[in-house]
Amino acid sequence: MDTQTAIEKKPGDRNHFLIGEFLNYLAVEKGLSQNTLDAYRRDLDHYTGFLRREKMPDWEGITRAHILKFLAAEGRRGLEVPSVARALVSVKLFHRFLAHEKYVKEDVTSVLESSRQWKKLPQFLTVQEMDAILKAPDPKTPAGIRDRALLECLYATGMRVSEVTGLSAGNVYLDNHFIKCRGKGNKERIVPLGSVAVDACRAYLARVRSKIKARTDHFFLGRNGSGLTRQYVWQMIKRYAMRAGIAKPIKPHTFRHSFATHLLERGADLRVVQELLGHSNIATTQIYTHVSGNRLKSIHAKFHPRG
Repeated sequence: MDTQTAIEKKPGDRNHFLIGEFLNYLAVEKGLSQNTLDAYRRDLDHYTGFLRREKMPDWEGITRAHILKFLAAEGRRGLEVPSVARALVSVKLFHRFLAHEKYVKEDVTSVLESSRQWKKLPQFLTVQEMDAILKAPDPKTPAGIRDRALLECLYATGMRVSEVTGLSAGNVYLDNHFIKCRGKGNKERIVPLGSVAVDACRAYLARVRSKIKARTDHFFLGRNGSGLTRQYVWQMIKRYAMRAGIAKPIKPHTFRHSFATHLLERGADLRVVQELLGHSNIATTQIYTHVSGNRLKSIHAKFHPRG
């Protein structure tokens, strides 16, 4: 057995070395964030654990059937479709790295189909449901005023929860109706802010934030003057969803999905939505075009000569 390609069990084995080399390659050559690298490591830890249980002696012995069996096991473990698709990406990139660095003779995953075919349609709220949850915070309490402003910002901009919790007060331009948002890969983008969200933020600044001794430059603060956590926003949204009588699963990203969905339903250009969401690849944005089915039918019926 080739000691360089053995799938061993010890914590300090060659297996861990190879994964470490792979992650270093992604960090240096691809510039991926630590959160992304951690996700790859978790996927590969599950993958190598599966291979050990299958008693695979080395990397050269792995076939397409083993990888498909691993993906099926991940599904049985309770992972949702996007997570299984991400696991496939991790495995494919790792095997490509092994082949490129000559640890194995060939990339066995090159014959596997793209995970893009597995994407699950995003969960989003209707306009009526969104209106109900935005009205759920109590406008008579400081927390309610702040939460209303935060929810309005999420819906008005399509920002990720990490972007809104990390939003600096200096990057909120209410007079000009826009926010400067720092997204994935530390990339900045300008996102317009509608008048309703601007009014909610003005109320928050005047009636709540100005009365808090800020310990950070974050725009949205807790009672102690510190920034809000992603976990807090998650729980806050779940609480307001229940108060609004929304039964479907909802999380912060649901606001982002709803933002994109509602824009496209009303005729927004896909490239514009891509820019607003901060997607580097328009293929990522195209998943939202599922919402335009009825609209496309009506346009076809109206404008096609034989519609």
